[in-house]
Amino acid sequence: MTPGSNIPLPATRVTVDVTAPVRLDVSGLLLTADGKVRSDDDFIFYNQPTGQGVTYRSGGGTAPDAITVDTGAVPPGIEKIVVTASPDAPGQTFQGIEPTATIRNADDQAVLATFTPPRLGTETALVIVEIYLRNGAWKARAVGQGYANGLAGIATDFGVSVEEPAAPAAQPVTPPPAAVQPPPPPVTAPAAPPAPPAAPPAPAPGTGKVNLDKGRVSLQKNQTVSLVKGGRPVLSTVRMGLGWEPAYRGKDIDLDASVIAYGPQRNHIDSCYFGKLQIVGGAIQHSGDNLTGEGGGDDEVISVDLGRLPQEVTGLVFTVNSFSGQKFTEVAKAYCRLLDGATGEELVRFDLTSAEPQTGVLMAKLIRQYSGEWEMTALGDFVKSRTVRGMVKPGAQAL
Repeated sequence: MTPGSNIPLPATRVTVDVTAPVRLDVSGLLLTADGKVRSDDDFIFYNQPTGQGVTYRSGGGTAPDAITVDTGAVPPGIEKIVVTASPDAPGQTFQGIEPTATIRNADDQAVLATFTPPRLGTETALVIVEIYLRNGAWKARAVGQGYANGLAGIATDFGVSVEEPAAPAAQPVTPPPAAVQPPPPPVTAPAAPPAPPAAPPAPAPGTGKVNLDKGRVSLQKNQTVSLVKGGRPVLSTVRMGLGWEPAYRGKDIDLDASVIAYGPQRNHIDSCYFGKLQIVGGAIQHSGDNLTGEGGGDDEVISVDLGRLPQEVTGLVFTVNSFSGQKFTEVAKAYCRLLDGATGEELVRFDLTSAEPQTGVLMAKLIRQYSGEWEMTALGDFVKSRTVRGMVKPGAQAL
């Protein structure tokens, strides 16, 4: 495709992924006829991966991020979904980077079209393609409009609220093709409410993920922290501690913590749990089974020697299962925390603040980046499974 060109969509469900020599953050915005989101819920990205008819999928640093649009599920009044991309590294431009958007049939992955925007330079974010409704039929158009003030500038341009300091008025640096109408003026929005004071909040979209420079980080569901300090990897070995308490006195809760190792294609490599205390040559080790959750501190601990992990291991998903069948609505104070394996210092913590009547939960994931550094993302996704075996497929989907 070339800028401004369009194609009819033969499939109801389409996926747009964007590849580049560096990792990109890909997002989608649902727009009404006036070119605005209805609310911040229409901005779909790594911290808010689902919307009405639109979902975000992380590539985990080993595959491209993607936006999937189910045109049959897009609500009335939404006439366009724009797909954006920005380099994951804060401040990095598209100079020397040629991103390519691939539009696929989401059901069989057949390629419908590709588009590589020309003439990119100082842009730090890009509206790359749009899925739009015209005369009752859905089409895709190549856009290639760049912005110099990052994804936050694009978001503000389309009416999304961002944290203070507010992004300046959007500054398109790549003229849009004639077939594309320029977006409406930005809307000034109030600052987002502050995060809990216990730890630094996740940054606004487009500003990069939070790191450990300011000390311990307390994550909320779907938030991500880069395990670096001062721009350098801070860890060689880590321990993931998982803990819980019974919700009702006098009732033991037998939960099992596990970690599942995956390869670059989300392929299952091995699982470490109470029945298999070491995997991948001993680089991952389990502390053993706690049958009740009694006692202070972590109930079960999984140690990971990041430096010894084979290159084929690119993702780890930490899970907790109720082998005895109790639901997580009977569990209190479930949490996971990442510690420096050398010093024992707590670096990252995620408290499970809500529960569902299920027997399994995906607590967190560690993803190896292109640079070799690792990122941790809080999950908190519940699954119907009493054993780690039933967590392998949901864990792969969470990567």
